[in-house]
Amino acid sequence: MRFHHVQVSCPPGGEAAARTFYAGVLGIPEVAKPPVLAARGGVWFRGDGVEIHVGVEEQFAPARKAHPALAVDDIDAVARVAEAAGFPVTWDGDFPGYRRFYTRDGNDNRVEILSPA
Repeated sequence: MRFHHVQVSCPPGGEAAARTFYAGVLGIPEVAKPPVLAARGGVWFRGDGVEIHVGVEEQFAPARKAHPALAVDDIDAVARVAEAAGFPVTWDGDFPGYRRFYTRDGNDNRVEILSPA
């Protein structure tokens, strides 16, 4: 068994903010949704070993604790890009064997970025 994708949510019209973060900051390419699903709104991103679907929720509330955790090779570079784009980075040293930080995507959902220490 393996993950196929992770879904996070956004409010109606939140697709541009999702693109700014997932494609712009993290560099995960956007992919076209199947036409039958595209009618619902939202946006999908797919990269090397990762797929994130951003779905539209009318009664949206950002995820405060739940989060995707994305492993990267150069965590310092990702942190610099995130901060330069206006996404605050909060480092957390409580996961032995890993360096990690939390940030918020363009719709204020929690996202964890980590790499082996």
